[in-house]
Amino acid sequence: MSWAVYAGVFALFFATHSVPVRPAIKSRIIARIGLRGFGIAYSILSLAVLSLLIWSAGQAPYIQLWPQMGWQRHVVHLGMLAVCLILAFTIGRPNPFSFGGARHNGFDPARPGIVRITRHPILLALALWAVLHMLPNGDLAHVLLFGVLGGFSIAGRALINGRKRREMGANQWDALNTAVVTAPICQAPVSWAGMVLRVAAGLAAFVTLLSLHPVVIGVSAF
Repeated sequence: MSWAVYAGVFALFFATHSVPVRPAIKSRIIARIGLRGFGIAYSILSLAVLSLLIWSAGQAPYIQLWPQMGWQRHVVHLGMLAVCLILAFTIGRPNPFSFGGARHNGFDPARPGIVRITRHPILLALALWAVLHMLPNGDLAHVLLFGVLGGFSIAGRALINGRKRREMGANQWDALNTAVVTAPICQAPVSWAGMVLRVAAGLAAFVTLLSLHPVVIGVSAF
């Protein structure tokens, strides 16, 4: 695969990921297939394009920037365990600071959970995933891939904050953010059973990713 084709796949990735932040396009799609339909369709499209982008990085011309070493894989394993746990404590929980989700009226700023640490835990997980995978993939194509995705996640935080602040109103956003910042970092969970379930889900996701890595990516995680 040439560098031009690889750049084209990158352009496709950014084009598809610009849809949620373009109200005119998004509203027309929702009018046709509904909000739930949009969520499902966009999730499928995002995964498909991301998969294509990752595959394209493996097909691009190989130019090594640094060699792969054993310790790098161990760092990735530990880091990805943290990523899986972050996602396990994030998915399905209300977060009015995020760009999607539901049940935001059920969010309690006095008990914000992981939102106390970061307003955008999914973006944090994506940024960690990208930086971690850059370590053992020191060729130019993969450094561009994970570097751009990591930067995309970091930049997305400021963009989403600005958009949500406009939607909610500056006073409401600032008051909510202040309430979250002043909440205790460590609190007893509302449900110990729920916490154990989420930890188990994170561990299960981590084991699943390790098992499927050679099948989906074509390279063993070990």
